[in-house]
Amino acid sequence: MRFRLVLTAATLVAGMSVATAFAQATDGPKIGDEKYKPSVGQSGKDVIWVPTNDAVAEAMLKMADVKPGDLVFDLGSGDGKIAIAAAKNFGATAVGIEYNNDMADLATRNAARAGVADKVKIINGDIFVEDFSKANVLTMYLLPDLNLKLRPTILKMAPGTRVVTNSFHMGDWEPDALIGNGYTQGYHWVVPGNAAGKWTIKGIEGSKTASLDLTQRYQRVGGTLSVDGKSQPVLGANLNGNRLKFSFVDNSGQSRIVDVTLKGNTFAGNVLENSPLYEVTGVRN
Repeated sequence: MRFRLVLTAATLVAGMSVATAFAQATDGPKIGDEKYKPSVGQSGKDVIWVPTNDAVAEAMLKMADVKPGDLVFDLGSGDGKIAIAAAKNFGATAVGIEYNNDMADLATRNAARAGVADKVKIINGDIFVEDFSKANVLTMYLLPDLNLKLRPTILKMAPGTRVVTNSFHMGDWEPDALIGNGYTQGYHWVVPGNAAGKWTIKGIEGSKTASLDLTQRYQRVGGTLSVDGKSQPVLGANLNGNRLKFSFVDNSGQSRIVDVTLKGNTFAGNVLENSPLYEVTGVRN
């Protein structure tokens, strides 16, 4: 079910370790086994299949910062390459979803041969039907129209979920990070929390009347902070999962950083200079 592309070193950004991994031209193992030998370019439900080399799988997982304790779902898992690498090389638990029954069976055998059958599960199913909401890492190598079709579901996942795609974007949801360029580009997102709305804040400069009015589009946040009736724009706002950071100028003219964690309709954290100065809390009105 997966669409794969051949990557070349000449098109990648020099000096970046993950980009270097994308550029490695390593020959993978022989395709298939004695029970099933898929053909490069064979048709799937939505795309054609071309196998991923080891360097690309490693690069995607590094970009997603996969680690032990993570639950990785690979959508359109093909022969299981990425799911197996997540378990074997990064210590994660991994689930692949693959539409082609023969390919799913091959991936399951590949996981057993790799010694990670206890950490890798391959589901023979449809990525638009199966539930992957419990993942905290999502990997994909799908065409742009499929990414866009999946995007609403992905945005409903838990804030902080890391998403990485190979070669194709998700429309106007800008990535948090990327490497390479053109058809050798990798994209990385973190599912954002919900920061939008009007908030009442306690703790900023001891004021009892501080308010925060935020607008949001995906992970991009802007708005206005009002303290004792004086308003100013929030500066450099950054939303990473449920962690919201922005700067403001206090009554003494000093730039301060607000660093809080969202939890439903509340947040809590600190105002910082080089270290925490005081605690702040907020409630959404």
